[in-house]
Amino acid sequence: MSFNLKLVLLLTLSTTLHTRRFLDASSDSLRVQWPDNLDTTLPDLYEASIRELQNGLDARRFTSVDLVEAYVSRIEEVNLRGPRLHAVQEINPSALTQAAFLDEERRLTGTRGLLHGIPILLKDNIATIASEGMNTTAGSYSLLGSVVTEDSGVVKKLRKAGAIILGKTTMSEFAGYRGEGAQGWSGIGGQCTNAYYPNANPCGSSAGSGVAVSIGLATVALGTETDGSISCPSSFNNLAGIKPTVGLTSRAGVIPISSHQDSVGPMARWLEDAAIVLTAIAGVDPNDNYTLSQPESVPDYTKALRKDALLGKRIGVPRKTFFEEGIIPQGESIIEAFEGALDVLRSLGATILDPADIPSSHEMRQSESEEVTADVEFKIGLNDYYSRLASNPSGVRTLADLIAFNLERKDLEMPEPYTDQSDLIRAEATSGYNATYFEHLSKNIDIGRTRGIDAAIQEHDLDALVLPQTLFSSQPAALAGYPIVTGECVVVTPWMTMILSKNLVPLGFLADSVIPERGPWPTLYPAPGVPFGLYFFAAAFSEFELIGMAYAYEQATKTRLVRKAYPEAIPRTQLCDVL
Repeated sequence: MSFNLKLVLLLTLSTTLHTRRFLDASSDSLRVQWPDNLDTTLPDLYEASIRELQNGLDARRFTSVDLVEAYVSRIEEVNLRGPRLHAVQEINPSALTQAAFLDEERRLTGTRGLLHGIPILLKDNIATIASEGMNTTAGSYSLLGSVVTEDSGVVKKLRKAGAIILGKTTMSEFAGYRGEGAQGWSGIGGQCTNAYYPNANPCGSSAGSGVAVSIGLATVALGTETDGSISCPSSFNNLAGIKPTVGLTSRAGVIPISSHQDSVGPMARWLEDAAIVLTAIAGVDPNDNYTLSQPESVPDYTKALRKDALLGKRIGVPRKTFFEEGIIPQGESIIEAFEGALDVLRSLGATILDPADIPSSHEMRQSESEEVTADVEFKIGLNDYYSRLASNPSGVRTLADLIAFNLERKDLEMPEPYTDQSDLIRAEATSGYNATYFEHLSKNIDIGRTRGIDAAIQEHDLDALVLPQTLFSSQPAALAGYPIVTGECVVVTPWMTMILSKNLVPLGFLADSVIPERGPWPTLYPAPGVPFGLYFFAAAFSEFELIGMAYAYEQATKTRLVRKAYPEAIPRTQLCDVL
């Protein structure tokens, strides 16, 4: 099997090389010239929202070229230097050119909308055309230098909305479907770590998207989820994340795991930003027939952003199974924090039905059906993805080829302790869509939907269910293909009791007294200060209602503002440094 080692070296150094290549070219020649007598009030890039950036762009305080330069400098500070967060795998060498074009378009004809000229990061399993200068690898050297025939469906929509593709983020290799390993590690991207405590677990598989947005390496990023891969990194990185209903956003051009569970969604610091991006990327795509199941018109999700959205809502708490001993890491403190969050929901006008159990919850935890169906779908989907590539220098064209490639290039793909590829081997042993597969798929639908979320909602007349971050809070919605909106929860330490009793803003971070723990991997969890979140979930295509409820909670608590990342992980570059 042939393999181009020059390409290996290129991508290993891609962040540094690509950054220098397009920043060393005179960016002054790309700038739109604005008048000198302008307001110089500038947003803080650690927290800047899409609307804040748009206001500054419209007021001509800065340009999209300035934004790209500032974000790239921030990436350089902390990605492979300093704390070495390994959040961004690759920077788009065409980003400045895109920014300059959009600046000129803004000047001549106005904006396309709220994403016009806004830099966005993509998880590295979301395809972009190779001519732009970036790879799409899912973290695997087997896809280094591969050429796709077109942009993924969601990238097409982002470009149409005027967004700038800033780069690709590090992810768990093949979205965690390779074998046992640390979350956020891949052969190409290395080990991504959390910005809230040195070497802490960022959660995965959309680890880099979560870490990058948490400290303002971009305002928003896209992630993907099969079971927890947007929700968990959003939780661990103090973000608002939306895992859409399967079929609301296109998966065309996304390196797959499961056709019945995969979904693409936004990860942002605030729900307003996530809603803006979801509005842009949702909709029918003829290249993904699952999108044909969505409602006829996609709503403007920003219209769901109402502070009174919880008034009169009925929210259920599925206690059974999800709160058993060992299911919730740091259980006592997180459960106490969750009770505080329920009090906030009540104070905002919601009726809490507690318990409102999911009848099939115990079966979910014990069932092998999710793994059985995912194995079959992964093999079929990945083989199809490889076969559609215009070219692939590694020579890998099938899952079997991938397994052999990893064994041949252990130095790149299986360094200690990341040696396991049991998921790949198990998937390769499957034999397609047979009777066994359909039996397990039927069980997933039964325990996820019929006797799962649907049953709980119908029995208790609920608008939504809510859970804290647990080991399998995302599983019901994953099996059902239903949406999750993630916001920050609360954590109660003894000194917080008085504050909570006064209904002030609760915290959403593990206590400083938590002792960091290291398992078989280099990352730590639990660890002091690591955030954790609150999951709102309901039936198919309920995103509008869930966003409204989560937004009302977010605005009442503003948990995100209580704590920042550890000092070394916070980039110093601001817009004033590039103007």
